[in-house]
Amino acid sequence: MTRIGIILGSTRPGRNGEQVARWVHEVASQRDDADYELIDLLDYKLPHLDEAMPPSMGQYSQPHTLEWAAKIASFDGFVIVTPEYNHSTSGALKNAIDFLYGEWNNKAVGFVSYGSVGGARAVEHLRLIAGELQMADVRSQVALSLYTDFENFSVFKPNDFHREALTTTLDQTVAWSKALAPLRAAS
Repeated sequence: MTRIGIILGSTRPGRNGEQVARWVHEVASQRDDADYELIDLLDYKLPHLDEAMPPSMGQYSQPHTLEWAAKIASFDGFVIVTPEYNHSTSGALKNAIDFLYGEWNNKAVGFVSYGSVGGARAVEHLRLIAGELQMADVRSQVALSLYTDFENFSVFKPNDFHREALTTTLDQTVAWSKALAPLRAAS
């Protein structure tokens, strides 16, 4: 069975991302096309990148890196839930991505973002990063507005049409994850 990790890309106290990620996981868990698991960056306590060797070498030395690498390696694709901070993604998410290399390769990635303009600029940066990591980013994405999808900028109440966008994002992520399986098997 294809395994899709839903990465909660914020560690900020009071983060809106937790509500969003739980919604993504709830919708995804009603499907039977893959196994979905919520991955909360808070559970991994990754410090600022502290590996001596570049991640592309795959020579990890820190226990937290080895744990993170094993978790990411266990998936065939991902849906990343990202906030937009200063026209980009969160530093915690970027740091978590930068810890690894090969574990991301030949996997699909979809995006669910939130922010004042739906987190669109954060996703644009993540798409560039995904290319460098040899990930296939799917076209569809969910862009949630702090103005219209959150009450008082903090209580998540997504508009109904976002569920359709999420379904399409999940469809594409699963399809691409399956299509990339031969490349993962060859490496």
